[in-house]
Amino acid sequence: MTRDPLTSWEAEVGSVRVVSGPGRLTELPALVAELGVGKLLLVTDPGLEAAGHADRALAALSGTVETVVFDGVEESPTSHEVERGTRMAHEAGVEAIVALGGGSAMDCAKGINFLYTNGGKMEDYWGMGRAKRPMLPSLAVPSTAGTGSEAQSYALITHPENGRKMACGDPKARFRAVILDPEVASTAPRRVAAATGMDAVSHAVETAVSRRSNPVSRMLSRTAWRLISNRFQPALTDPSDLGAIAAMQLGAHLAGAAIEASMLGAAHAAANPLTARHHIVHGEAVGLMLPHVVRFNGAGIAPAYDDLEPAGSDRLANRVEEFRRAAGLAEQLRDRGVGQDSIPELAEMATLEWTGEFNPRPVTAADFEKLYEAAY
Repeated sequence: MTRDPLTSWEAEVGSVRVVSGPGRLTELPALVAELGVGKLLLVTDPGLEAAGHADRALAALSGTVETVVFDGVEESPTSHEVERGTRMAHEAGVEAIVALGGGSAMDCAKGINFLYTNGGKMEDYWGMGRAKRPMLPSLAVPSTAGTGSEAQSYALITHPENGRKMACGDPKARFRAVILDPEVASTAPRRVAAATGMDAVSHAVETAVSRRSNPVSRMLSRTAWRLISNRFQPALTDPSDLGAIAAMQLGAHLAGAAIEASMLGAAHAAANPLTARHHIVHGEAVGLMLPHVVRFNGAGIAPAYDDLEPAGSDRLANRVEEFRRAAGLAEQLRDRGVGQDSIPELAEMATLEWTGEFNPRPVTAADFEKLYEAAY
């Protein structure tokens, strides 16, 4: 097979080695061998096992390294799953971690790494740079084109009692190497691909205007937006279009790197309470809020989004809505059973989300109420 340059390449992106191309999951053993370890923990989820990818990885690793599998990852993992994975890691005495799956598997793997090497509980690492001891080397094979977790040093772990997402970050938690294999991502169920694709859209859009944005992060955001916006619909329509899926994977990765270099904004701050209180999948939740946040920001900062869409915020918001419609995701909060009477509580919760602090236009509880009303 002749490989398109876009779908087969290898490079250092930031401090992460990225190996991209169809069929490159088979190179996992070589990457593991470079770590010089004898036993590793493979963190995955039941969906990847059902698709056969976990078995492929295990077969490839057989004879190279002893592998213990933790497949207890659930969507939006809580500290309970992290603790269970950590116990398994301790019992086995692993020396490295491989994450195979979507954002949940990658976040859980990073969370396990924190607790396995530094002890304590996930709340101890809520914030940045709180791991005092070295952490295990880790690799990732994302199974979706969406979260960009493979490019970040943060683990997003849900607090089991209040439902808040704990962003636990440390440079030592970053993956050493990442395999972007579109053949793996092509097997994602359409609903998963749709939600994670919308998450990638939101990352490219929000990082472009974050208060912490800078020339490097904006370069990443622009490139991510170009890749994602051009291939979002083809990748959803035809799972055999590996070129489109590879472009989405790269766009999602670069958008994740943009988060690392910049930060997110009010759309994520408004989305997280919808997941915590109403169990709306994250990508769908952020898709519900993003167009309204774009218009809100554009009303206060007229040229905010010109780097992405020269026509400005209205055109950008319309395009996001086009993607959401093509993905078949909910278009209004009422479509997902959110009662209008819950909006004040949601707005108060949104003000506690730290990503809102980086929104280019200050956003208050009253502003969040208006955003939820607009999305209702």
